[in-house]
Amino acid sequence: MVIGIFGESCTGKSTLAEILREKINCEVYTGKDYIRLAKNEAIAKKLFEKKLLEAVNGENVIYVISEKEHLSLLPEGAFRVLVTADIELIKERFKQRMRGVMPPPVQMMLEKKHGCFDQEECDVHMISEKDNIEDIAKKIIESI
Repeated sequence: MVIGIFGESCTGKSTLAEILREKINCEVYTGKDYIRLAKNEAIAKKLFEKKLLEAVNGENVIYVISEKEHLSLLPEGAFRVLVTADIELIKERFKQRMRGVMPPPVQMMLEKKHGCFDQEECDVHMISEKDNIEDIAKKIIESI
């Protein structure tokens, strides 16, 4: 099974992926991790697409996506999980990643991107500040 976990930065996607990885046997890819499959990025991308397509009815693979263009790599039949959070929570988490300093251009970028995944189709929608991540992981596992 392929589980695509997508959303903006700092919404909880990687945390959810790690919880799922601990509960089910799977590989986890994030962003352009697929580049490790080949020296040439175009070839690596094709190999990754093939791997995901084969995994739809086979091994478990989780793909964590923060960039909209990577959604196109999810094959038909993938289980899609949208993870969202309030912009203030995203800013606070991003600020922590940046050791307490949020440069204005980064803040503007986060505000501009906020909501960019909200209209995407999904099987499960996790709202970070509302939903219990363990309950969401259980729901995903039961669904697949």
